[in-house]
Amino acid sequence: MFALRVTALIAATMTTGLMAGVFGLYQHTVMAGLARTDDRTFIGAFQALDRAIINPWFMTGFAGALLFTAAAAILSPGREILPWVLAALVLYIVVFGITVAVNVPLNDALKAAGSPDSIADLAGVRAAFDEARWTAWNLVRTIATTAAFGCLCWALVVRGRLG
Repeated sequence: MFALRVTALIAATMTTGLMAGVFGLYQHTVMAGLARTDDRTFIGAFQALDRAIINPWFMTGFAGALLFTAAAAILSPGREILPWVLAALVLYIVVFGITVAVNVPLNDALKAAGSPDSIADLAGVRAAFDEARWTAWNLVRTIATTAAFGCLCWALVVRGRLG
């Protein structure tokens, strides 16, 4: 049982850390770079990024962070580790909810607009996407996932102290 507990905690920490990196990279690099482009480039590039990110690597990290953290919470043996894992789980549930309720619908609406070559009003489509809203909620995802990662890192420290 010890090996399963530690494996779940390590997997939760690794996948959550990866997701913090993904959300952070979008926040301070991808969206910042796309913000400086014209409407056609923004729409085309964002659509391409959104199609590319739906892959087994991303989905393993995105869903894995939730599943492994839940498993780590279920398997946590005592009061020393459990509060940290539960805090991480709650934070990541918030991230998961924001992603499903805000970011994915905005992404899907932008993809549904079609190819930039066939869009008559590129500025209108970009404005309807609402970059500011997408980016604001992504900042929340970045902060919450980074905090969840920190909680899981601390849970590992505590686990190591317990022996």
